[in-house]
Amino acid sequence: MKIESIRLKNFKAFKDTLMSDIPRLCVIVGANGVGKSTFFEVFGFLKDALADNVSKALNKRGGFREVKSRDSDGAIEIEIQFREAASKPLVTYFLAIEENKKGTPIIKRETLTLKYGSGCNSQPWYFLDFARGNGFAVTNELEHVEHKTALQREAQTLARPDILAIKGLAQFQKFPVMMKLGSLIEQWHISDFHSNRARQVQEEGYAEHLSSEGENLSLVTRFLYERHPTIFNEILERLKQRVPGINSAAAKITEEGRVLLKFQEGNFKDPFLARYVSDGTLKMFAYLVLLYDPSPHPLLCVEEPENQLYIKLLWELAEEFRICANRGGQVFISTHSPDFLNALELDEVFWLIKKQGYTTIKRARDDKQIAAFMAEGDQMGYLWKQGFFEGVALQ
Repeated sequence: MKIESIRLKNFKAFKDTLMSDIPRLCVIVGANGVGKSTFFEVFGFLKDALADNVSKALNKRGGFREVKSRDSDGAIEIEIQFREAASKPLVTYFLAIEENKKGTPIIKRETLTLKYGSGCNSQPWYFLDFARGNGFAVTNELEHVEHKTALQREAQTLARPDILAIKGLAQFQKFPVMMKLGSLIEQWHISDFHSNRARQVQEEGYAEHLSSEGENLSLVTRFLYERHPTIFNEILERLKQRVPGINSAAAKITEEGRVLLKFQEGNFKDPFLARYVSDGTLKMFAYLVLLYDPSPHPLLCVEEPENQLYIKLLWELAEEFRICANRGGQVFISTHSPDFLNALELDEVFWLIKKQGYTTIKRARDDKQIAAFMAEGDQMGYLWKQGFFEGVALQ
């Protein structure tokens, strides 16, 4: 799947903002406080709302009035458009949240539409439409529907008006569109890796996927080593290519049942524990584990991957993110690093600007001056440092 566009209205700093024609590798830059983390928080909010309900997802972030843009009118709105594949119809998921008279958050409206074809004459097909806990969902298998008049709608009433309609319907095969959207949201992964967390010795356990902060790195390493040796060896080969001097990495179980991550450098006879390896090496290894997951996340959000990485490794890491995206995933990255930007292409970069308290999104390729300099061989990071990104004050 690939997200095509995201529109946010009254969501914190995003009063009314659209990001469209999103590439598979999407890098967001901007000064501190403009909303890079908030943009990622939208994904986390939907994931929490799907797991529990909208009220709990809002309370986790301070409540409705903290999430809603200050001095704004109307509901909090999130609209995400995506496709399963280039040949598939455009799917639009829309969610509007408001408070009722008692001050309780409720879902004002939730819709899911599919649009076949293109142009103004192509009308969307509504496969889900709910308001305040009541609505309908289409139960047809899409492959067997030739016209929207043949859609079979089933009326539904939710237990509470703050529960996402896709939460319950995504569990049933007769709602195939909702199943796919629910799966996409559930598998979104936000990575905020911390080397000190990954160095911690883990008690023996089991983990298939790298956690957000990476504290289970040794457990995932062991899982890959034992269950997916081909992928594990590919990760090691990638690590050796990306980080000079590293020959191998392995997970070892101690007599006490703890899992230790060990590295081998060519200049040393004996391997050493992860607690002694450089932050950059450990972080590169962790990102490779994340990017070569046997069951990859359809969407990765990575916050400031440049931290603790040597400048030359940023080019290598950018290439790994691009390879992951080209394999069919989608990667969103936030960064402050001009050196990381230097490894990127014109179509991959957006930047955020805050004006009068609210954030807007611009795209590098839409700036004629930046596009012209890039066409002449300049690099993105140098242009950023020289002040060609309007509204961005370097810090």
